[in-house]
Amino acid sequence: MQSLVRAIYPAQCASCGEIVEGDGGLCGPCWRETQFVLGHVCDKCGVSLPGETDGEVDYCDDCIAIARPWSKGRTALVYSGKGRKLVLALKHADRLDIVPAAAEWMARAAEPLIASSSVVVPVPSHWTRMFRRKYNQAAELGRAIARSKGLTFAPNALVRVKSGETQEGKDLDSRFANMQEAFRPHPSKSLVLDGKNVLIVDDVMTSGATLASATEAARSAGASEVNIVTLARVAKDT
Repeated sequence: MQSLVRAIYPAQCASCGEIVEGDGGLCGPCWRETQFVLGHVCDKCGVSLPGETDGEVDYCDDCIAIARPWSKGRTALVYSGKGRKLVLALKHADRLDIVPAAAEWMARAAEPLIASSSVVVPVPSHWTRMFRRKYNQAAELGRAIARSKGLTFAPNALVRVKSGETQEGKDLDSRFANMQEAFRPHPSKSLVLDGKNVLIVDDVMTSGATLASATEAARSAGASEVNIVTLARVAKDT
């Protein structure tokens, strides 16, 4: 049956649609044009840092200037070029076929942050956005990461109580003000976070305001440690 399905619907590049081997990967040209985050990275957000690591913990300028409530963070891609195209396709174009490959990249990036008892929690969408979009891309990514790593997945542990205005075009202070107390623990379903290492999942990090608010909600639910992973990180030089 799988062979028949593959014959009718061959695997396509997640970016350009060209036929590829495997499921949901990238073709050679798109792979070369996608800026993966590797090597020396900021320990708080995962963005690439210049030079080679000396084994010490290093932070980018943003994470030095802005207090981050989570412990550590990683990202898979730089939010530019092909990386930006993939994020926008997943977010706005119903491209859920991107999820398997994207989750694999994220899980690889987050490997140093994951414990066997980690609980995967996606940044939740407000119900009004779910009504319009029908799915939460962070939840789809989180589900795939949890499945691949054999981790507990808690998609409803946090609730978004503030729909908020779009973050686009806002300055740093406005972004954080817009997301203040945007999330809260679910009255019953957040119990799974108590005393646990929590991995919060989102599609893209810009200022970090959304992830900070979600982290504070997870900590208020009793999480002992909170780390974050994103599919892409906006970098200053992009």
